[in-house]
Amino acid sequence: MSAQTVWFSLAVLLVIGELMTGTFYLLMVAMGLLAGGLAALIGLAFPAQAAVAAIVAVFGIVALRRSRYGRVTREDAARNRNVNLDIGEVLRVDAWSPERRARVQYRGAAWDVELAPKAPAAGGEFRIVEVRGNVLVVTPK
Repeated sequence: MSAQTVWFSLAVLLVIGELMTGTFYLLMVAMGLLAGGLAALIGLAFPAQAAVAAIVAVFGIVALRRSRYGRVTREDAARNRNVNLDIGEVLRVDAWSPERRARVQYRGAAWDVELAPKAPAAGGEFRIVEVRGNVLVVTPK
């Protein structure tokens, strides 16, 4: 089996692995392996092939880390709609207590509702922006 066949086969295996995991990092390493295969195809010796593969993979990973796809964004789970589907939903509050709290029916159950800071305490429709335990934090719609 030729060297370029090994490089290209490994690149294909990593692309398959990347499709299973959903990360782009394996794709960057696969690009490095593809570059190693191209280096083998033009006749470079194995140390040069490995160096080309490593350089392309490292530059790919660094470029990915600097892109918006490589940045890790940590969002508070209490405010993340992907974690809690209640965030963004609308409910009605008729009156607020002096502590800026209320008790409302939402999804067939009684919930404690807290008004977000700096929001006016008037009755009406409100949007859920955070869930803290069994307390819904809302802002005016």
